[in-house]
Amino acid sequence: MGDKANAHPGAAGRASAAGHPSALRNVVLVGHTGSGKTTLVDALALTSGAVNRTGRVEDGGSLSDYDEIEHRQHRSVQLSLVPVEWNGIRVNLLDTPGYADFVGELRAGLRAADAALFVVSAADGVDAQARAVWDECAAVGMPRAIVVTHLDAARADFDALVASCRETFGGDDPDAVIPLYLPRRGTPGPDGHAPVTGLTGLLTRRVFDYTGGERTEHDPAAETQPQLEESRNRLIEGIIAESEDETLMERYLGGEQCEVATLIEDLEKAVARGVFHPVLAAAPPPDGTGRGLGTVELLDLITGGFPTPQEHEPPDVRTPQGASRPPLVCDPDGPLAAEVIKTTSDPYVGRMSLVRVFSGTLRPDETVHVSGHGAEDRLHPAHANGHDGGNGDGGRTDGQADPDGAPHEADERIGALTLPFGKQQRPLSRAVAGDLACVAKLGHAGTGDTLSAKDQPLLMEPWQMPDPLLPVAIRAHSKADEDKLSQALSRLVGEDPAMRLEQNQDTHQLVLWCLGEAHTDVALERLRTRYGVQVDRVPHEVALRETFAEPASGRGRHVKQSGGHGQFAICEITVEPLPAGSGIEFVDKVVGGAVPRQFIPSVEKGVRAQAARGVTAGGGSRPLVDVRVTLHDGKAHSVDSSDAAFQTAGALALREAAAGAGMHLLEPMADLRVLVEEEFVGPVMSDLSGRRGRVSGTEQTPGARTLIRARVPEIEIDRYAVDLRSLSHGTGRFARSYAGHEPMPPQVAARILEEEEKRS
Repeated sequence: MGDKANAHPGAAGRASAAGHPSALRNVVLVGHTGSGKTTLVDALALTSGAVNRTGRVEDGGSLSDYDEIEHRQHRSVQLSLVPVEWNGIRVNLLDTPGYADFVGELRAGLRAADAALFVVSAADGVDAQARAVWDECAAVGMPRAIVVTHLDAARADFDALVASCRETFGGDDPDAVIPLYLPRRGTPGPDGHAPVTGLTGLLTRRVFDYTGGERTEHDPAAETQPQLEESRNRLIEGIIAESEDETLMERYLGGEQCEVATLIEDLEKAVARGVFHPVLAAAPPPDGTGRGLGTVELLDLITGGFPTPQEHEPPDVRTPQGASRPPLVCDPDGPLAAEVIKTTSDPYVGRMSLVRVFSGTLRPDETVHVSGHGAEDRLHPAHANGHDGGNGDGGRTDGQADPDGAPHEADERIGALTLPFGKQQRPLSRAVAGDLACVAKLGHAGTGDTLSAKDQPLLMEPWQMPDPLLPVAIRAHSKADEDKLSQALSRLVGEDPAMRLEQNQDTHQLVLWCLGEAHTDVALERLRTRYGVQVDRVPHEVALRETFAEPASGRGRHVKQSGGHGQFAICEITVEPLPAGSGIEFVDKVVGGAVPRQFIPSVEKGVRAQAARGVTAGGGSRPLVDVRVTLHDGKAHSVDSSDAAFQTAGALALREAAAGAGMHLLEPMADLRVLVEEEFVGPVMSDLSGRRGRVSGTEQTPGARTLIRARVPEIEIDRYAVDLRSLSHGTGRFARSYAGHEPMPPQVAARILEEEEKRS
């Protein structure tokens, strides 16, 4: 709505005094990786006067993607904030990564924002990943406008892209996705390609020419009028269809001309309600100076058409003890309620917390109450059966050192408030309801924690974080690294709630659960560069177990006489398999006092200890499960028998029984729920069968997707998070839950044992 200042002057200037929620707009930029989000942020900053040339702040520092990893990888890997001002309104631009591995950063941005700019590249079109990001926005009801970039690419076709957006994003109402402007192309060059030099405003019938980086305005050429009127009528009908004035459509169909100011007002309301998604075009200035194409129009839309924080319903709150509280209102004078959206570690200033204030006013030097959820509050529903799908104890999702993942509370003093701008932090005197700010060195607050008044503690409902389903086993590279590893991992997980840390009690491995390979690479690189800790990746192991395939008996004889006090214990046992999940059952059937009563618990203790260690060669990490061990005979010595001797005899008896019996190697099974588009159902089901999976059923879900249910060995889905993304072109999703242990096929078990023998 770059024509808005001329068409509807009052709308552009609707802003209260600085420091009020009505003078704020929180906008998140989302879209596929490579769509041009970061470049668009730089162009908007340039147009607003925040920078003096593209991507550079006035004192020469880097504006966005200033992290060293982002420089090396040439892509965004974390949420960043760039504040600009336009029409007396502060616009907090939140730039998010587009790659699927960093969807946790995307969801944090959606939590902090009140509206979204959905950026689509005209060169790449609408692909599967773009649809997935759109679904993320739709899931939280985020108002959106679509911004088309890369219009000067050789294969760019604005009309075709708009048609694709209408089909893909319009759903049941494709007329809710309509351009506000039409690109205007200049004189074709030697290669026949005509560059985009301006935009034609459909409502005001004015041309906005950006030739040379300067924005001028004039009437459209006569030969363009027929196309202009056709597109304009379609836009007007789309706006009227979403208007809250039910009489407007009747008047329009009756031939009445609608006032441009009325149409713009209805457009703003429809955009703010999230029922209308206007399409705009934008591009940076070609030489890095001046105003980029469409940036004025885009800033006008943000400040006039996007909702204020007061129009965005805050998250639900309760007390830390679980009692209900009245809904929050975005009021600077209300009770303080703020949330930590993101946590980072700066090598110079230390821990930094990006905070969104939903109610009240946050001031420096005041003491606030910090409330945080336990790890179980953020787990995926698939983990509700007590097994976390491979994440182990996981630790707290807020990253604090809390091994039991319990909810936590503390009082903490707020230091200086700042507003980030590139690598700099600009001081703030306060942060009112609706604003974003950075707080340094909050030692007790992690991502997702609530900051509230000491006398009115609150806890916000957490936002849904993605399940990290790619396990990466690591170990310290050296002794020096080992000494620093624990603290570094605690901080790393504190920065990224989409990552889980597991100390596996069965395999004794340290495992990072990530969202994908790129997510893993960034995590390990940050360990090395930010915390000075080098780690090595090692093969990830699953927790195998073993059991008896048939009944067996064993005799444990522990007799030593070497002068002085000797050791004497003999026990005889039988072992029989039990149904899955039975554990270890010990039965005493000794008669006649062959084993004295005081030593029977010693035999049981030895049997259970040996079962926990495993009973087959190389099975130190494979506990024995689901058997009944019956003690039926033995011998003792009046002097040399002891508790320790009978423990040893019990362990020996169990090992002898295993040596003479057939054994089953048990592997953990996972129940998978895989959600894919219909075109990928066949390849995904075929792939699951190749992983020894058993498909139990399929069902149709909204959005032309199919839910596949299958039980698959966990050893076969170690990299399924990566493989499914490849199979489904980035559209597939899955969840997993532990389904118990089952016998491994003999040929697979033989291969596993052979590999273990080679390693040992």
